[in-house]
Amino acid sequence: MSFVFFDTETTGLHKGFDQIVHFAAIRTDNDLNEIDRFEARCRLMAHIVPHPAAVTTNGLPISRLTDAGLPTHYEMMRQVRAKLLDWTPSIVVGFNSIRFDEEMIRHALFQTLHDPYLTSRNNNCRGDALGLVMAAVADTPGCLIVPLGSEGRPTFRLEALAAANGLDHAMAHDAMADVGATLALCRMVKDGAPDVWQRFVRFSNKAAVAQFVASEDGFLLTEFYGNEPYPSPVVLVGANPEQAANGRLCLRLDIDIEGLVALSDEALKEALAEKAGPVRQLRTNAGPVLTPLYDVPDALLNGRTVDDFEAVARRVKDDAALCARIVAAWAAGRTPYERSPHPERRTHDGFPGPADELRRDDFHEAGWAEAVRIVEHFDDDRLRAFGLRLIYLGNRAILPAALAAEAERALTDRLIGDESGGLTLTAALAETDRLLPSVGEGRDRELLDGYRIWLVDRIERVMTFRAKRFATPTPA
Repeated sequence: MSFVFFDTETTGLHKGFDQIVHFAAIRTDNDLNEIDRFEARCRLMAHIVPHPAAVTTNGLPISRLTDAGLPTHYEMMRQVRAKLLDWTPSIVVGFNSIRFDEEMIRHALFQTLHDPYLTSRNNNCRGDALGLVMAAVADTPGCLIVPLGSEGRPTFRLEALAAANGLDHAMAHDAMADVGATLALCRMVKDGAPDVWQRFVRFSNKAAVAQFVASEDGFLLTEFYGNEPYPSPVVLVGANPEQAANGRLCLRLDIDIEGLVALSDEALKEALAEKAGPVRQLRTNAGPVLTPLYDVPDALLNGRTVDDFEAVARRVKDDAALCARIVAAWAAGRTPYERSPHPERRTHDGFPGPADELRRDDFHEAGWAEAVRIVEHFDDDRLRAFGLRLIYLGNRAILPAALAAEAERALTDRLIGDESGGLTLTAALAETDRLLPSVGEGRDRELLDGYRIWLVDRIERVMTFRAKRFATPTPA
């Protein structure tokens, strides 16, 4: 199977409310030899407010982000989708991509009326190079050089890893440059830690993950927080009720199992609700870092033996009532989900119905007038909101007055509303003013100065438009 290495540059870190402005990808064969590459850029959408830190990190002046000569976000995502479909099936890999880049892509696809789960459907698999690198360093320390950060602790930032390992990465935070660095690191792991690489490839497939965790008498699950690995010997206890299709719940094997069993139902619920509690989660479709116990280095067993852990695992697995009790207690301690008023936060709130999926597909082939009719017939309010936004941004003149006013109200609320959900113009201005004193003369100063001028002008224009368009008539 081929690999697709990819990266995105975005206006910020707020998934659902920020946007991708640069997408890049390299396709390789099974031996990581490049066979194709692709990149696309777009201009800023009218309702998106870049975070000033993203402006300086990506080195993108506001004049470039607002360049009318660039494709629209909708046009870019149509190109990205077409290319990914052309490269399907593949193992899709990014750096810290499962938590961020792929989520940005999912939100972008959904908001442009496409299936958001493109990278995990159609026989595609997923893996995250950040987890791969951390696992490789833990398993085979000499395969990569891990530099120290400013606080004297190991840092797994992509640009730092690339520099420490002699990789060409002169344009850090350029999407294509980051893709090249990610690919180069993966080649180093493939050569220097082949067993880790093979597990990475194996567990990029969700069916392989599901089979492995169900059949093993314990295994090592490595999670990553703050760029540090946290390995735990665990055993599967059941499906995650919140993510029944792909979610799994595992119980740590290095705890006092009998003490846990002896707890009352209420005490068990409280114990499992702790942040670093004994129940760990994994998703079969998210490329989890898994290691068979017999492959775990002795240093990670903390003085225990594989036989010890396997015996505890069998004790847990053989007690179906205990497994069910643990799952129920864990679920009972969860905070109930509250439906967000913002459609941007509801990408994963269930699938559109079959009729809406057909309407969604028809939208892209229709002219603007027909697209208006399609949007009005959506049953899913998320699709209606996003479809209306696409039409307004693409050809607002075609909209009936009432629908145009609805779209304008929603977009201006996103820019200056108190309950906007995302970064507002005034909040961005305040953050820009906070950052300016900390930057000296040079590129970052020029970027922030230019961005501040744009923000002040935009606030004035939006406030003026809003006052004229939505002014409350004076009673007679």
